[in-house]
Amino acid sequence: MHANPEPTVWVLTDGKAGDELQCLGVAERLAASPVIRRVAPRKPFAWLMPRGPIDPREAPDRPGSPLSRPFPDIAIASGRRAVAYLRALKKASNGATFTAFLKDPRTGPSAADLIWVAEHDRLRGDNVLVTPTAPHRLTQEKLAAARAAPPPFIAALPRPRVAVLVGGDSRHHRFTAPDIARLSGGLDALAASGANLMGSPSRRTQAPLAEAVAAVFARHGGWWWDGKGENPFLALLANADAILVTADSTNMLGEATATGKPVLVFEPSGGHPKITALIANLIRAGAAHPFRGQFDGSPYAPMDSTPVIADAIRRGWLRHRSELGLAGS
Repeated sequence: MHANPEPTVWVLTDGKAGDELQCLGVAERLAASPVIRRVAPRKPFAWLMPRGPIDPREAPDRPGSPLSRPFPDIAIASGRRAVAYLRALKKASNGATFTAFLKDPRTGPSAADLIWVAEHDRLRGDNVLVTPTAPHRLTQEKLAAARAAPPPFIAALPRPRVAVLVGGDSRHHRFTAPDIARLSGGLDALAASGANLMGSPSRRTQAPLAEAVAAVFARHGGWWWDGKGENPFLALLANADAILVTADSTNMLGEATATGKPVLVFEPSGGHPKITALIANLIRAGAAHPFRGQFDGSPYAPMDSTPVIADAIRRGWLRHRSELGLAGS
């Protein structure tokens, strides 16, 4: 008898970093060792997603299929190309696998047993869970450990410390020359007010943007990651008194609010109504503030949707086990 069984869990995506990160964040709250499965439909099947069908080469009975047996207790999927595969997995397992999908699948609530969306998405339904922020892999335990043992480059910076997390051009945003000048000027003003800067670029940060921000840090004695060695992302978040995030990354916004520290949002050119709505929700909650070249805001209760989503999936799976006659086994 197992009163609190640990499920086997798959993470099912096409390998896109943002989608896989969110799925792993939830999966790691459910199982010690989630299994990563990546789909790679060929054309024209990729063009038919999310409705499908899946690429026959990746059918469950084909060698090397991302849907090969043994099937999991729970499958957590995300991304347009994964929708049809999650449906195929449900059918191949004769309904035994409990399916969860993160973000709007664009095929309605029937795409999975449970669907998670953020507040700024429109999808609603009896099986749709809505939270303010997206899931991620941060935990309060990881943040506490990083806070207790800061690396030397952070320990050397006096407080208040501001972590600067810079993204880059995306599908909806562009960092124009005026945007770069505006961000640099705001950082100059922030540092001149007494804040100590520490930060890092992302994989999307283009050279002119990274160079301009690095120059500000150099002028004010801040610490800017040069891309060598271990990524300092966790250490930066854990040891900051405020966090500046560029609005091109909703994942970084969610991760920043999990710290409970004020989030300063810099918006480059472009945008999207959903991102605008997310930022507005965070501002109303008192977690985020438009970046004006100054330290704004105060600490608040950390906003972490990941355990909420994981708990909803676990409860749904346990109900599903009971319906299949597996409760207590």
